[in-house]
Formats: sequence, structure tokens, C-alpha cells
Amino acid sequence: MKTGVFVGSFDPFTIGHDNIVRRSLPLFDRIIIGVGVNEHKQYMQDADTRKRKIQELYKNEKKITVKTYNDLTIDFAHREMADFIIKGVRSAKDFEYEREQADINKQIGNIDTLLLFAEPMLASVSSSMVRELIHFGKDIREFLP
Repeated sequence: MKTGVFVGSFDPFTIGHDNIVRRSLPLFDRIIIGVGVNEHKQYMQDADTRKRKIQELYKNEKKITVKTYNDLTIDFAHREMADFIIKGVRSAKDFEYEREQADINKQIGNIDTLLLFAEPMLASVSSSMVRELIHFGKDIREFLP
């Protein structure tokens, strides 16, 4: 059984995240969405709220489980017995960052990272962009699944 972990803060979980999950489904028998908690980061929504919203989105998808974690992604991946870490890439900047993370995770944890490039129409959608729109009172429904 092939297991992938798709990890991030998901604050909020966007249509871009959803696209990566749905494109990953045929590749894995099981996908665990890991909602990361970093004590040095300030979130718009607490981890339980983020987790609950993602669970609701995938309530009919038997292959998906949603969990929170507050340690290294590689440790979470090992606990979940993952074969791969799944990450989405929107730009060259994202690629460089994710490549470095993938190299370290492979070196210290011997787990490969699968990078999926964002669909061109979703490349500009990010959680930080959505939070900025929320801050200024804009309608964000089109950016959320």
C-alpha cells in the first residue's frame, strides 16, 4: 500500500491545495493531509478548525485522513509510515525551497518528495494571498474549495 503525506499549514486550505490532493489520489492508496502547527507562526484559524474544515471537504473520500502535527514533517511522515511527502509548487521560488526541503528529508529520513506543479490557472493562489484579501474584506469564496 502506497501512502503519501500532503503537509502544510493550510491557513486557509485553498483551491490550489485541493487540486494537488485530487491529482495525487490516483497515485496513492492512502493520503494523509498533515495540518502543521508551528509555535513561532501566528495563524488566522487554530489547527482544530483547519483540520475540521479539510475533513469536511473530503468526508466522502475513503483514501484521505486529516491529522495535525507539531514536529518535523519527516517525523510525521515516519509516524504515518509514508512512502512519499507530497508538495505543490507554484513558482521557481517555491521549487527552490521545496527542493531544499526534499533534499534534507531524503538525507535525514530517507523519504522521497513528490513535487506536483500547480495548474497554471491556480499558480497565483496562495494562503497568504487569501489571508490578505480577508484582511481587506474581500470576497474569497472563489479561492476556497
